[in-house]
Amino acid sequence: MDFLARLLITAVAVIITSYLLPGVAVDSMLDAVMVAAVLALLNAFLKPILIILTIPVTILTLGFFLLVINAFIILIASHLVHGFHVNGFLTALFFSIILSLISSFFTALAKKED
Repeated sequence: MDFLARLLITAVAVIITSYLLPGVAVDSMLDAVMVAAVLALLNAFLKPILIILTIPVTILTLGFFLLVINAFIILIASHLVHGFHVNGFLTALFFSIILSLISSFFTALAKKED
Protein backbone atom coordinates (compact mmCIF):
# COMPACT_ATOMS: atom_id res chain seq x y z
CA MET A 1 0.00 0.00 0.00
CA ASP A 2 1.39 3.37 -0.90
CA PHE A 3 2.25 6.16 1.51
CA LEU A 4 -0.68 8.41 0.61
CA ALA A 5 -3.23 5.65 1.24
CA ARG A 6 -1.69 4.88 4.64
CA LEU A 7 -1.66 8.57 5.47
CA LEU A 8 -5.37 8.90 4.68
CA ILE A 9 -6.21 5.74 6.61
CA THR A 10 -4.35 7.08 9.64
CA ALA A 11 -6.09 10.46 9.29
CA VAL A 12 -9.51 8.77 9.31
CA ALA A 13 -8.43 6.68 12.29
CA VAL A 14 -7.34 9.86 14.11
CA ILE A 15 -10.79 11.41 13.53
CA ILE A 16 -12.60 8.26 14.71
CA THR A 17 -10.37 7.90 17.77
CA SER A 18 -10.91 11.55 18.69
CA TYR A 19 -14.67 10.94 18.68
CA LEU A 20 -14.34 7.79 20.79
CA LEU A 21 -11.91 9.13 23.39
CA PRO A 22 -12.70 12.10 25.61
CA GLY A 23 -9.73 14.37 26.09
CA VAL A 24 -8.67 14.27 22.45
CA ALA A 25 -9.76 16.94 19.98
CA VAL A 26 -9.04 17.36 16.29
CA ASP A 27 -10.27 20.62 14.81
CA SER A 28 -10.56 19.57 11.14
CA MET A 29 -9.82 16.85 8.63
CA LEU A 30 -6.79 18.83 7.46
CA ASP A 31 -5.47 18.76 11.03
CA ALA A 32 -6.03 14.99 11.10
CA VAL A 33 -3.95 14.64 7.93
CA MET A 34 -1.28 16.82 9.52
CA VAL A 35 -1.34 14.60 12.63
CA ALA A 36 -0.97 11.51 10.46
CA ALA A 37 1.99 13.06 8.62
CA VAL A 38 3.68 14.21 11.84
CA LEU A 39 3.17 10.79 13.42
CA ALA A 40 4.69 9.14 10.33
CA LEU A 41 7.74 11.40 10.54
CA LEU A 42 8.15 10.95 14.30
CA ASN A 43 7.75 7.18 13.99
CA ALA A 44 10.33 7.09 11.20
CA PHE A 45 13.01 9.26 12.82
CA LEU A 46 12.46 9.66 16.57
CA LYS A 47 10.97 6.31 17.57
CA PRO A 48 13.98 4.17 16.55
CA ILE A 49 16.28 6.41 18.60
CA LEU A 50 13.99 6.16 21.63
CA ILE A 51 13.74 2.39 21.26
CA ILE A 52 17.53 2.02 21.17
CA LEU A 53 17.96 4.28 24.20
CA THR A 54 15.36 2.37 26.23
CA ILE A 55 16.26 -1.23 25.33
CA PRO A 56 16.97 -2.26 28.96
CA VAL A 57 13.64 -0.89 30.23
CA THR A 58 11.81 -2.41 27.29
CA ILE A 59 13.32 -5.82 28.02
CA LEU A 60 12.51 -5.57 31.73
CA THR A 61 8.89 -4.67 30.98
CA LEU A 62 8.58 -7.37 28.30
CA GLY A 63 7.94 -4.75 25.61
CA PHE A 64 5.23 -2.79 27.40
CA PHE A 65 7.49 0.27 27.57
CA LEU A 66 6.94 0.65 23.83
CA LEU A 67 3.43 1.83 24.73
CA VAL A 68 5.02 4.62 26.77
CA ILE A 69 7.15 5.58 23.78
CA ASN A 70 4.05 5.66 21.58
CA ALA A 71 2.24 7.88 24.09
CA PHE A 72 5.24 10.20 24.23
CA ILE A 73 5.22 10.49 20.43
CA ILE A 74 1.48 11.30 20.51
CA LEU A 75 2.16 14.07 23.05
CA ILE A 76 4.92 15.49 20.84
CA ALA A 77 2.54 15.44 17.86
CA SER A 78 -0.07 17.29 19.90
CA HIS A 79 2.48 20.04 20.58
CA LEU A 80 3.51 20.26 16.92
CA VAL A 81 0.02 20.30 15.32
CA HIS A 82 -2.03 23.22 16.58
CA GLY A 83 -5.42 21.69 15.72
CA PHE A 84 -4.74 18.50 17.69
CA HIS A 85 -5.11 18.46 21.47
CA VAL A 86 -4.47 15.63 23.94
CA ASN A 87 -5.21 16.11 27.65
CA GLY A 88 -2.37 14.23 29.29
CA PHE A 89 -0.24 11.14 29.26
CA LEU A 90 -2.94 8.52 29.99
CA THR A 91 -5.15 9.95 27.28
CA ALA A 92 -2.21 9.78 24.86
CA LEU A 93 -1.58 6.17 25.92
CA PHE A 94 -5.20 5.14 25.26
CA PHE A 95 -5.20 7.18 22.05
CA SER A 96 -2.16 5.31 20.73
CA ILE A 97 -3.72 1.92 21.52
CA ILE A 98 -7.09 2.74 19.95
CA LEU A 99 -5.46 4.43 16.96
CA SER A 100 -3.36 1.34 16.24
CA LEU A 101 -6.39 -0.94 16.43
CA ILE A 102 -8.53 1.22 14.15
CA SER A 103 -5.79 1.86 11.58
CA SER A 104 -4.90 -1.86 11.54
CA PHE A 105 -8.55 -2.70 10.90
CA PHE A 106 -8.79 -0.23 8.00
CA THR A 107 -5.45 -1.36 6.55
CA ALA A 108 -6.63 -4.97 6.63
CA LEU A 109 -9.84 -3.96 4.85
CA ALA A 110 -7.88 -2.06 2.20
CA LYS A 111 -5.56 -5.01 1.58
CA LYS A 112 -8.53 -7.40 1.36
CA GLU A 113 -10.04 -5.31 -1.46
CA ASP A 114 -6.81 -5.49 -3.51
